[in-house]
Amino acid sequence: MKKNNYKYTKTIRIWLIIGLVMLVGQVILGGITRLTGSGLSITKWDVITGVIPPLNHSEWVHEFELYKQTPQFHKLNSSFTLQNFKFIYFWEYFHRLWVRTLGFIFLIPFLIFVFKKQINSYLIKRLAVVILLTILTASAGWIMVLSGFVNRPWVNAYKLTLHFILAIFVITAMIKTIADVYNFGLDKKIKQHKFVTIVLGVAFLQMIFAGLMSGMKAGLYYPSWPDMNGEFIPAVLKSSANWNFGNMINYDSYLFAPALIQFTHRFLAYLLVTLTIILFFKLKDVVSNDQKKWIQFPLVLVLVQLTLGILTVLNVKGEIPLVLGVSHQLVGLLFFMSLLFLFFNTRKFKA
Repeated sequence: MKKNNYKYTKTIRIWLIIGLVMLVGQVILGGITRLTGSGLSITKWDVITGVIPPLNHSEWVHEFELYKQTPQFHKLNSSFTLQNFKFIYFWEYFHRLWVRTLGFIFLIPFLIFVFKKQINSYLIKRLAVVILLTILTASAGWIMVLSGFVNRPWVNAYKLTLHFILAIFVITAMIKTIADVYNFGLDKKIKQHKFVTIVLGVAFLQMIFAGLMSGMKAGLYYPSWPDMNGEFIPAVLKSSANWNFGNMINYDSYLFAPALIQFTHRFLAYLLVTLTIILFFKLKDVVSNDQKKWIQFPLVLVLVQLTLGILTVLNVKGEIPLVLGVSHQLVGLLFFMSLLFLFFNTRKFKA
């Protein structure tokens, strides 16, 4: 691929980095919202009026009454007081406020830069892709939330995973844009780049299973390590009769799907650690000293991620520990992002 030789200002480059940081923040806030059970606390999506939270007691009572009509309140949180409600409302409100703020940070400077002709058609097209994916992600998020208002006290795991993966696509598109603006890459093709692609593909698969782990609350069922409640392969997975489509759909009522998802998630974690170590040694004598940080980041992050995953599982006490759970998600996302940056830094990219 040819380099993008357009001269972007320092302001534009910093703006793109801020946008990426904001996107990561949005994903992490989504994780906090999920772990605190806050995602269903706001029962409607008002793009404009929803910016203003309840400002007095009567408005809070009104919002609480709306929440009392949801399955989550009846099945899980019927003992909630108004103060309990305010806590979960805060996280969902902050999550939505963050995405609105992100929209302004993207849109207003974008229009200014276009008006002043400080960005070329390439960057306009790349950012249009980011904006389109962001809109799709937000739409999938609302569809996900709606799934929690019908006969169940939490959102559908598969819709949650779709929402999460679309968010990963947004971040990927943003990193691709930054990589091209900063002209990341090599003048010649290296054979190790194919192995980077393989590791990145396995990491993406792991992200899908991470979404399913979250949606199915699969981490709650086997709070032990290195075994899974005394077994390395859960007994429910050993019976061929359990391997059917119905068990994957009815994950709320039968153990098979959570067991399969957590078992696979663990296996992929061990595989990724192994592949990342191999990747480091394959590339350490190939890349320049300036680029060595791009092979060091994934190695450090994958080891931290594995440790956090183990600690999270071992500290499950009826619910996922908030700090460990959020840290596990953040480092996992940073690991995937580091592989993306490595991918773009080792591609063939010359003038």
